[in-house]
Amino acid sequence: MNVSTPATDAVIAADRRFFEALLAADRAALDALLDPEFVIVDVAAGDVTARAEFLQFVSDRIVRFTRIDQFLDEALVRRFGATAIIVGRTAMEFGLPDGTQVTAASRYTHVFVSTEEEWHLVSAQGTAIGAS
Repeated sequence: MNVSTPATDAVIAADRRFFEALLAADRAALDALLDPEFVIVDVAAGDVTARAEFLQFVSDRIVRFTRIDQFLDEALVRRFGATAIIVGRTAMEFGLPDGTQVTAASRYTHVFVSTEEEWHLVSAQGTAIGAS
């Protein structure tokens, strides 16, 4: 379903860096990757979180990601000029501030925009799914 091109590969690489930065709680990497207008709709509660608050949650480990499996062979990448949309699948584990551990399988949609071939994540949404 996917055709590999240098641009598509660059979007996939940016998507992979996003998940790696979550696991590492790497604020600098996220700061470089996230567009100033970034928002995320989280998979656990459906809350909408803006960029600054999301960066704080991750870097302060308010939400602690302990495992993220990304199924890149299932990723569907569509490009529309300087915009790319990825629909993918993950399995992840993370801890919430109250100590609750969450295991979630999800389909996600990530929207990236490009400036000078640097891809920035503008929007992310996860939707819980049954085990695949």
